[in-house]
Amino acid sequence: MKSSATAGATVLRPTNSSATTVAGSAAARRGRDDKDAPLREDIRFLGRLLGEVLREQQGSEIFDIVETIRQNAVRFHREGDAAAAEALDAQLNGLTREQSISVVRAFSYFSHLANIAEDRHHNRRRRVHALAGSKPKAGSLACALQSLVAADRADPATLRAFFSSALIVPVLTAHPTEVQRKSILDAEREIARLLAERDLPLTARELAQNTELMRAHVTSLWMTRMLRSSRLTVADEIENALSYYRSTFLTEIPALYADIGAELSAVAPDLRAQTLAPFLQMGSWIGGDRDGNPNVTAPTLTLAITRQATEIFAYYLDEVHALGAELSVSHLLAGASDALLTLAQRSPDDSPHRADEPYRRALIGIYARLAATSQAWVGHVPHRVAVGPAPAYHNASEFVSDLNTVVASLTAHHGAALVKQRLGPLVRAAEVFGFHLASIDLRQSSDIHEAVVAELFEKAGVVDDYASLSEDRKLALLLAELRQPRPLFSPYLDYSQRTLDELAVFTAAREIRARFGGRAVRNYIISHTETVSDLVEVMLLQKETGLFDGALGDIKHPAKLGIMVIPLFETIADLRNAPVIMREWLDVPGMDAVVTQQGGEQEVMLGYSDSNKDGGFLTSNWELYKAELALVHLFDEKRIRLRLFHGRGGTVGRGGGPTYQAILSQPPGTVNGQIRLTEQGEIIASKFANAEIGRRNLETIVAATLEATLLPSRNQPPKLAAYEQVMQALSDSAFSAYRALVYETPGFTDYFFAATPIAEIAELNIGSRPASRKFSDPKHRRIEDLRAIPWGFSWGQCRLLLTGWFGFGSAVSAYLGGAKTAADREKRLALLQQMHKRWPFFSNLLSNMDMVLAKTDLAVASRYAELVADEALRQRVFDHIVREWESTTQALGQITGHDERLADNPLLARSIKNRFPYLDPLNHLQVELLRRHRTGTTDERARRGIHLSINGIAAGLRNTG
Repeated sequence: MKSSATAGATVLRPTNSSATTVAGSAAARRGRDDKDAPLREDIRFLGRLLGEVLREQQGSEIFDIVETIRQNAVRFHREGDAAAAEALDAQLNGLTREQSISVVRAFSYFSHLANIAEDRHHNRRRRVHALAGSKPKAGSLACALQSLVAADRADPATLRAFFSSALIVPVLTAHPTEVQRKSILDAEREIARLLAERDLPLTARELAQNTELMRAHVTSLWMTRMLRSSRLTVADEIENALSYYRSTFLTEIPALYADIGAELSAVAPDLRAQTLAPFLQMGSWIGGDRDGNPNVTAPTLTLAITRQATEIFAYYLDEVHALGAELSVSHLLAGASDALLTLAQRSPDDSPHRADEPYRRALIGIYARLAATSQAWVGHVPHRVAVGPAPAYHNASEFVSDLNTVVASLTAHHGAALVKQRLGPLVRAAEVFGFHLASIDLRQSSDIHEAVVAELFEKAGVVDDYASLSEDRKLALLLAELRQPRPLFSPYLDYSQRTLDELAVFTAAREIRARFGGRAVRNYIISHTETVSDLVEVMLLQKETGLFDGALGDIKHPAKLGIMVIPLFETIADLRNAPVIMREWLDVPGMDAVVTQQGGEQEVMLGYSDSNKDGGFLTSNWELYKAELALVHLFDEKRIRLRLFHGRGGTVGRGGGPTYQAILSQPPGTVNGQIRLTEQGEIIASKFANAEIGRRNLETIVAATLEATLLPSRNQPPKLAAYEQVMQALSDSAFSAYRALVYETPGFTDYFFAATPIAEIAELNIGSRPASRKFSDPKHRRIEDLRAIPWGFSWGQCRLLLTGWFGFGSAVSAYLGGAKTAADREKRLALLQQMHKRWPFFSNLLSNMDMVLAKTDLAVASRYAELVADEALRQRVFDHIVREWESTTQALGQITGHDERLADNPLLARSIKNRFPYLDPLNHLQVELLRRHRTGTTDERARRGIHLSINGIAAGLRNTG
């Protein structure tokens, strides 16, 4: 057989280098594997159910094929059995098209079921540790508070100051890597619930019923179309996002606040959950993100907020109705405050049966007002009709006030126990979600704003060709208009549809804010921010649509923006220019008043995906680090609070990786109690489909923000200046190596489009946004025009994951090679090792790379390379990648002291050990189906098989989007 690290390998086999093996020999693992016995049993159980369903639905022949493939895959992947590898290779190559599709479906669903089992086991292990009274785990609030206590930073004043000004916002986004249908997610949630139920003491009959229900849901999965028959619409994306509120956010965020209050009371007794401001909120781009997506318009923005409001009203109505049933407190037996009695008297309920039940009558009145509000605001009529008419609430604060009246009365009359179960969480939900559920961000590209402003100026007779003006001339013209009371837009002139559509979005935002409050739409992200005028143009568009008040530079009537203008710095060049642009922006006359009106703070968004595609993994992370530090220094100088919005994705190549470590590795001063970060693609399902895991992930963000804010010295090792100097040298070399491959290698674009399923991903109905801005014409395909998200997604599918490691080996080799003597080389290596141990930024960088390399498989990637028809191009590019991989794994081992991957992360190591044997057949079949498809087999079944394999591989890798 050919070497697995050579293009053209005919048999899948483990790579020879020991650096790619997952840490731990069988003997070393034996002792610790016992605790994973329930996980293995769950996986076997779910696999057995899937097998039974497969035999029933497809027949014994297909079942036997799948089972033989499974056994051979496990033998060769875990044991290096060459005979099993040969047998697997032969069997997979001999499958018919119909058999291939059945096998792909079987292994794809097994990946989904294995994910459910892993999630269940994580929850199980956390419960075991909690019952045993184990030391709090890193990433928990308890652990964070212990660290603060040890550092003498947990005094009540410090904690109160943090929580009073903190703002932590996960932002759900819709991107073309969410490969799961909502129907599939719903079925999997039910399977997860039933699997958790099996940990309870069940009678034989209950266990049998559980098994039958599980079998039914697995059958439903098999009989449900895994793929969408048409491209996802924005409306579909809105509904998908709302399903996570129902399953997780609406209940788990209030529960997390209660947990936080309980943890805080242990170190600061006067800090309780009820006193905490709603610092943890939710954000969304779905329905407001127009960058590159023509399907997002003013109507979709209105649809998004309407559906969000409908969802939250339905939740409140159900909870208030339940409270009305529960709080049957009699005034004859327990007292009530005057405020509560007044609230009860306003209720439309006059039944004599409830004459002595003021709490119930008050809640019936609250329900009636909520029902009236829901009908008036979004046209939603509750299925439970209100007892009688009542005035609608003007805002969510009035609703919270009424609920707090009930809370205060119960608390004052020995009914505090009645608050905790449902009423208290409902109050917290109302404070967090309001009547809008989540803040919707608006986003558009700067070139669109420029075109709209240019047309407004031209139609108004101000200037004919605004776009051709110098930056100074543009700024002068824009600032002059911001001092003018009159608008540029005239309803009596004809404008392009683009201009009308863009202005309509701003108008819709103004109307939404007027109805649902300022939090409903409060941020405007400007993609490709390259100049100060890019920011001021959006201010002008707000002025044109009634979102700008006052005049820039006017002392008596200072300018006030309705929606904060937020630059997004994405490419390497943009990141380097960010501090310069922000200084010029803050120095604009009158801008200080704008910032003051914003509460003395300004947000800046940093993009991880595009900077990675532009400059590679190492340079992207380093330029982000430097940009953050420079922005902190600038904002400190200006005495303005900086809030960073991190555009992170699921993969390491897009800023992903463990959230806790990512936040703690931020440069000192960059978190400062406030952070927003995107949650993208199928990573949303991975983090939040399971309620318990979702709550843990939210807690991790809070804990990390708390530690990063109050213990910033952790990120300032003694030799930081020396470390940063080395990091700059590494970045320079890595940048050159990455650019040399991706942008300077002749034919690399052709290699990428042939050796990855990027073209087929573009066909897949997995998002409302196109995969590329200029994708349709193969003659004009360029890496520069490809969106960063499908770029990284494609490298994950072919198991190279190049965006998470390429260039590091060249960088370390160049740094060590620059030593003049052997002693100097050893000194340089020792410094890199010291950086790994003492500098969180560098340590997190290497940890993420370690994870990516553990998921990389050159043997699998070599199969994809065979799809490149030009043999010379294939050999040149793939060999280049292999050499860099070898150099990178060697360098990582030298620095960390571990030749095996994931030596410090046994949990993930075990996960890979369990799941990756089942990915190899999917990759093999994907390659074969791609080959057939591209050589003329274009029927729908073959295409569907490719798309099914994309789904299965994404599910198996878990963080590929």
